[in-house]
Amino acid sequence: MSPDKVWPVVVVGAGPNGLATANLLARYGVDVLLIERNEATVQEPRAVSIDDESLRTMQAIGVVDAVLSHVVLGYGSDYFTPGGSCFLRVRPTAKEYGYPRRNAFRQPIFERQLCEYFLAHAVKNTRSEAWFSAELIDFRQYPDSVELVVRRADGSLAEVSTSYLVACDGGRSFVRDKLGIKLSGSTFHERWLILDLEETRDHTRDTKVFCDPARPCLSLPGPDRTRRFEFMLHENETEPEVTSPEFTRRLLSRHGEAGTPLRRSRVYTFHARMADRWRANRIFLVGDAAHLTPPFAGQGMNSGIRDAHNLAWKLAAVIQGRLGARLLDTYEQERRKHAWEMILLALRMGKVMMPRNAWSAFALQAAFRVLGLVPPARNYFAEMKYKPKPRFDEGFVVRGTKHGAAALIGRLFPQPKVRGTNSDALLDEFLGNGFALLALPQTPPGIFDRLPADLWRSLNLQRVAIRTPGDSTPPVPNGVTLVSDIEGDFSRSIKNVPPGLVLIRPDRYVAAFLPAGNLEAGVREVDEMIARTR
Repeated sequence: MSPDKVWPVVVVGAGPNGLATANLLARYGVDVLLIERNEATVQEPRAVSIDDESLRTMQAIGVVDAVLSHVVLGYGSDYFTPGGSCFLRVRPTAKEYGYPRRNAFRQPIFERQLCEYFLAHAVKNTRSEAWFSAELIDFRQYPDSVELVVRRADGSLAEVSTSYLVACDGGRSFVRDKLGIKLSGSTFHERWLILDLEETRDHTRDTKVFCDPARPCLSLPGPDRTRRFEFMLHENETEPEVTSPEFTRRLLSRHGEAGTPLRRSRVYTFHARMADRWRANRIFLVGDAAHLTPPFAGQGMNSGIRDAHNLAWKLAAVIQGRLGARLLDTYEQERRKHAWEMILLALRMGKVMMPRNAWSAFALQAAFRVLGLVPPARNYFAEMKYKPKPRFDEGFVVRGTKHGAAALIGRLFPQPKVRGTNSDALLDEFLGNGFALLALPQTPPGIFDRLPADLWRSLNLQRVAIRTPGDSTPPVPNGVTLVSDIEGDFSRSIKNVPPGLVLIRPDRYVAAFLPAGNLEAGVREVDEMIARTR
């Protein structure tokens, strides 16, 4: 059977991670085939929390405005003792990356929006396609391709050839299993009953965590008057029993929700596992196919979207010949450590939510009360500073930099609101879809004149200079976009960084810093970084 068509990339699975990967690839100009075995995106609630980093990825795709129309922005969390006293409040207010750190959403709506955007834009602007009711049933790898066999809705078989296969097919990944890649880690002994409510009577906008050893429970807000409850089950409770109307009504009545319409009830066992490897030659694992995260930190889907953004721009750069194929080695190299840190964060938060007995609950809750009396500690928890930020020590970043901006390299760059010539917008709107070379506020825009006009042409550089509010600067060179930091918070946060240029990747991480006092050394470092991909 000869291939029906050859695709640069095939993405298997049209969940949030697959849809994000496919949309990003198309945004970068790559033709992509999206395969989903179901006839449509999910119809029932699943993930309920989307963070600031994921919303920034939605901005990169171009769909963020639609997504925000069905999102509750900026909710917090209250932790309660068994007696109903609040011992910890989490109220993050910072918008370092342009959006609130915690936000509630509905996965069915989110997936539908991503799918509609793919069909309306990716299919229009590239030769991309989406095949629903199409199941991947076999594949083989060759040195230059992956050959797939797909069963279509009518039962016919299609053979597809692709340069790269991206598996976003979930925790029970067919691709991962066929590759013989194992998941390492643990599974919780506890089972949880998940109840999704419509027309909730609780209109508070924050998560409520009931740290009761007798029955730990979470109550999570959602848009459009929805709410989710998660109850830990006891060993002797069976699934038919706990999903019965009588049992669920009894649980919900304790929270004032007796008689509230129930959209879904489901029993889950949570996992903390990671694939032993995320790549097999031309095949990559993304999201739940690569790692399974307990839900206590709300980071399962968000970790997968980080995977998608990290991998998509690299695939595009390699396929389009702008960077070498060794760039793809940096996908797992960069993402694995942080994905595991998110799993560990969820496990730590699970210990707070699920105290083993009354004594451990009392000790833990008393400790949080004491910490709450110390302003730095209180701010640490209130602003969610305990959430690990991604930091790449290796990968597609300059290594071993000694200058004062070393702390920026490998970090996700902040996204302040800025003022351009004709409009105000978040910074990424001026950086473009590719790489950007950004002059920091303390740097004269004329620094760009000291660089070759065709520097790193393969990176499709956008040149931007950001100024402090009210700063009068000389005219910028041709081809440089000038923006102003409206609120000044960003400028103040980096006031100790020396003058220079920041090389920002398409996923908005800092790849390099070129100090104004030694541009030549900075250029050499980037040249060496690019050469490592060949």
